[in-house]
Amino acid sequence: MSATAKSLGVKSPGEMVDEMLKADRSLPPRTRIIAAACDLFYHHGIHAVSMDAIAEAAATNKMTVYRHFPSKDVLVAEYLRQLAAEADAHWDEIAQACAGDPQMEIRTWLGKVSECVTSAGERGCALANAAVELPEKGHPARVVIEEFKKGHRERLVKLFRAAALREPEGLADEVFLLIEGARMNIQSLGADGPASRLVRMIEALINSRRS
Repeated sequence: MSATAKSLGVKSPGEMVDEMLKADRSLPPRTRIIAAACDLFYHHGIHAVSMDAIAEAAATNKMTVYRHFPSKDVLVAEYLRQLAAEADAHWDEIAQACAGDPQMEIRTWLGKVSECVTSAGERGCALANAAVELPEKGHPARVVIEEFKKGHRERLVKLFRAAALREPEGLADEVFLLIEGARMNIQSLGADGPASRLVRMIEALINSRRS
């Protein structure tokens, strides 16, 4: 994912949220607010989106938005927290589906990464994008971003170690940086640019660490 949720086979924040927004308005206001925030923040950027715009997209009013989220910073943190939770859940699904077979888990995960980098709706990792927009270390969303990214790296280390690959920590760092860079590159050069080679590059790295 992150890999993020999308790199693990989850729909992009925009796709996921568009479906929610098309649902009837019987959804609780908090659910509609988060859905609208996910869609707008991901497609337009955090700073470009106002609480008024979120209230309008959620078919509610700003008073209701602030009743659930006392500040925009709190809403941003919750938006990222939900995406991180989705990604973690899909990591767990892959692990369970592969039943303790780390080689299969790597292949399955790479398939999801491939889907991610070839998606027409890809706008990069929502958490990485947010980190660029929110440089203040005291922002509540920074904790969410940093914990998720550390967790993503740790999952890679654990997977590569289970697969008996040499230097799993170093390999995890290299793969992690490749994914982060590719998802940023897609935003400027598209899925047909250098990012199209991402999976082959990861496979080459992994194969170089086999005994």
